[in-house]
Amino acid sequence: MSGAQNGIRVLVADDHAVVRAGIVALLASEPDITVIGEASDGEQAVERALTLRPDVVVMDVRMPGLTGDAATARIREHDTAVRVLVLTTYESDASILAAIEAGASGYLLKAAPAEELIAGVRSVAAGEVALSPAIATQLVSRMRAPTPSSLTPRETEVLRLVAEGLSNRAIGERLFVGEATVKTHLLRAFEKLGVNDRTRAVTLAMERGLL
Repeated sequence: MSGAQNGIRVLVADDHAVVRAGIVALLASEPDITVIGEASDGEQAVERALTLRPDVVVMDVRMPGLTGDAATARIREHDTAVRVLVLTTYESDASILAAIEAGASGYLLKAAPAEELIAGVRSVAAGEVALSPAIATQLVSRMRAPTPSSLTPRETEVLRLVAEGLSNRAIGERLFVGEATVKTHLLRAFEKLGVNDRTRAVTLAMERGLL
């Protein structure tokens, strides 16, 4: 893992050994990029990023234990000089926004061409933002979309009970409605917030001061 002293120093974090090895080999073949370390999970990524202080961390978003988003946030909290390029097979609105909110400088798909990953590492190292064309289009569409209407009082109430840890059945019993009705309120809240899971819905609603 040696390379030019003045090259871009990269740490690769991915829990799949074969995928990680492929990324390392690809990046290490570039004369201006030096892979200085690897990590197989989020905790290890944070530890090695703060110890090795790479210019760029290529971070898988889905890893056991600490997720890539959480690891990114922790790294950026302790060292803003380290930039993170998220590399993943997922392109949902929620995962993209979570990565960006955590402080990632780029978000590329694993299916992207090799040259796109290499260019992404260089862009992020230079202080620029790197996004796959498909993701950039998705974000632009999202920004141009009409602002979603506010949550209804009942949708807010349901989310508040979700935040307390209640199941759909328990929420239905608390509100004297059927479980299907609770699910309908949740799905409408998900759509308005642009998310696809309970945890993210509650988190985003709290961030926006809706709960």
